[in-house]
Amino acid sequence: MTGNDVIDIIFLSLKIAATAMVFSIPIAFIVAWLLARHEFAGKSLVQALITLPLVMPPVVTGYMLLVLFGRNGYLGDLFHALGIQFAFHWTGAALAAAIMAFPLLVRPMRLSIEGLDRGLEEAASTLGAKRLTRFATITLPLVLPGVLAGAVLGFAKALGEFGATITFVSNIPGETQTLSLAIYSLLQSPSGDRTVMLMIAVSAFLAIGSVLVSEWIGRRMGKWTRQ
Repeated sequence: MTGNDVIDIIFLSLKIAATAMVFSIPIAFIVAWLLARHEFAGKSLVQALITLPLVMPPVVTGYMLLVLFGRNGYLGDLFHALGIQFAFHWTGAALAAAIMAFPLLVRPMRLSIEGLDRGLEEAASTLGAKRLTRFATITLPLVLPGVLAGAVLGFAKALGEFGATITFVSNIPGETQTLSLAIYSLLQSPSGDRTVMLMIAVSAFLAIGSVLVSEWIGRRMGKWTRQ
């Protein structure tokens, strides 16, 4: 494996993780808002389903994705007719990463929304601020630390996703082979020690960097909202 191959794998991993976050963050925020602000039948079941990817073997999640979004799956045929392919394609890797990271997105967002002082919103309402204005100027800035923290942790999780990805989209160089899958492949080769150590170092750097960025954002946003 050449240096260019390693760079391509890193950029593919970043593209997959970033795509996963772009599409899952808005959905995660809506779900977190519903769980934090509303009571409805089946709420406990929804919470359990959201947590499921964290407690269920990732291979099972990958298999279920294959059943649903494979070429002949229940939803895969519909998306294929629209020109969207998931199985054995990098978009499928992004879908798997998004689902596996989803619980890590929802939880900090929900806690941030639940911790918001609703008296501030009510005060703005009595002063004539409309709902959208209250959300944009009061609610969103105050819950933004939780949103950003969840996004960064979800991004780190998406970067390291393995089990669901390899089950759903396989390990195809140049298409679905992310850092974790490349490390797995190199571990099967007796001559891949040097490259695998490099990739492990890169993975550790990205993961630790994501956590540090999340902590830094949380502290900075916390100071900003208290001002």
